[in-house]
Amino acid sequence: MNYSDFKSTIPFIEKATLGGLPSQFRLAPEMRLNYSEDKIKANNPKRAAVLALFYPDSENKTRFLLMLRASYNGTHSAQISFPGGKTEKTDPDFNHTAKRETYEEVGVDMADIQIIKELTEAYIPPSNFLVTPFIGMLEFVPSFIPNEEVEEIIEVKLSDLLDDTNVIIKNMQTSYMDSIDIPCFKFEKHIVWGATAMILSEIKDLIKSINNF
Repeated sequence: MNYSDFKSTIPFIEKATLGGLPSQFRLAPEMRLNYSEDKIKANNPKRAAVLALFYPDSENKTRFLLMLRASYNGTHSAQISFPGGKTEKTDPDFNHTAKRETYEEVGVDMADIQIIKELTEAYIPPSNFLVTPFIGMLEFVPSFIPNEEVEEIIEVKLSDLLDDTNVIIKNMQTSYMDSIDIPCFKFEKHIVWGATAMILSEIKDLIKSINNF
């Protein structure tokens, strides 16, 4: 999809009804399905925000940003995610958290980011985070400047997200989960699963719900 077509959908995206948990759960690991709203609330989760940032590439095709996190001694080491992170006391709202973290992690000026829509919260059981995702956009081709938390910048075509053949089932094993089949997105060499895939699933359903897209 070229970027002018994507921009023409923005008024519809802003008004559209979210798919919510049914959309997210299409790409949810089985363990996530065991957490009800009451159980999540009882866990008193930490709060975070992430940004699904859309922008044009040099050929005016629509892309969005993911990143491979650097390896560290933690739950989400070397995983693919959106830019984002934990809220700070100085953040006035989750919107600000998402933009601040994007600036800190990949160098995009907060003033250049236009927030389009807040999405459904996503709970991450292993780290006990409740994440508020946002769709945002840039009007220009960005030059990303990753910090030490980012191992690799991943620029994904929106057309690849909308392609149903890029949804696969993969057997995975992590530090907190035995071998299990998990629904994932496959974007070239990259496998995207967990909360990031759940958020992308809602974005995919949202854009596909708009006529002609």
